[in-house]
Amino acid sequence: MEPADPTDDEAAAGASAVALWLVRHGQTAWSEAGRYAGWTDVALTPAGEQQARDLRGRLPHGDGVAAWSSDLSRCRETARLAGLDPRLDARLRELDFGAVEGATWAELTPEVRVGLLAFDSFAAPGGESVAQLEVRIREFLDGLPPGRHIVVTHGGVIRLLLRLAGQDGIVAPVQVERMVWPPGRGGPPPGS
Repeated sequence: MEPADPTDDEAAAGASAVALWLVRHGQTAWSEAGRYAGWTDVALTPAGEQQARDLRGRLPHGDGVAAWSSDLSRCRETARLAGLDPRLDARLRELDFGAVEGATWAELTPEVRVGLLAFDSFAAPGGESVAQLEVRIREFLDGLPPGRHIVVTHGGVIRLLLRLAGQDGIVAPVQVERMVWPPGRGGPPPGS
C-alpha cells in the first residue's frame, strides 16, 4: 500500500468527515496458532513487532492526525512501534469471546462454529455478542471529531466496520483499511 494522501477522504466526504485508517495489530502467538484472542492480553511476537515497525510510512502523519488504540498490549505496542502516540480506549477491544477465548476452530462446538460464520448474530458463550460489540464501537466512532484518525484495533472490530460498509473479509495482522465514518458518507470504499 502506498502512503495515503490524508486529504482524499475528507475532500470526498466534506469538511465534517471522520476519515479512518483502521489498523489491525501485529501477529501474536495466538493469531499465528489460530486461537481466538478477545480480551486476553497476548503480546506481539518478534514477527508482529517487525510488522508494526513496517507500518511507518503507510499511515498519515502530521498535524491534525489523531491516533487511537485498544488498551490491550498487542494494539498499544503495534501503535508505538509504528511511531504513533495513541490515546487508549477500552471500547476498541476485540469481541469478548468468553468460553471461546483461547480455543482454535477445531476445538469449537458445531453450534459455536455456525454462530461465528453467521457473524452478525454471534454471541460468545459467557462473553459478548456482536451486537454488543457494535454498540461500543459505534459509541466510540460517533464521538470522534471531524478529521483524520488512525485506529489501532482488532480483526473483529475491523470486520464489523467493513460489514457495516457493505464489505466483508478476514482481516490479517497489520492490515490497513480506509473508510469514512459513518459508512456511505463519501470517500473511498473500504480497502481502497
